[in-house]
Amino acid sequence: SACLVGSEMCIRDSMTGSRDFMDLGDGVRMNLSRNKTSANRLTITLDKETDTYRMRFYRMTVSKHFEVKTKDIAVYEGVYCDMLEEIFTSVTGLYTRF
Repeated sequence: SACLVGSEMCIRDSMTGSRDFMDLGDGVRMNLSRNKTSANRLTITLDKETDTYRMRFYRMTVSKHFEVKTKDIAVYEGVYCDMLEEIFTSVTGLYTRF
């Protein structure tokens, strides 16, 4: 969708501290800066059938034995383009606009 690709979901890395954006083909994954939850990752994927997004805020940790563990913090389904920034701010406490 042009909304996600064209505006990088309107989550500007310089304002939110989000970094390491990765193109997933049908979405994007990013590392989150410290925020009001323990989430350190966000994956946003496009559901082409409904033209809506799925937002998954989660915590990923790697143990000293290289075991990767993930814990969902918040998952939203059926998200429309104009809802992305509001959900991002409500979950993380980080603002995407001045």
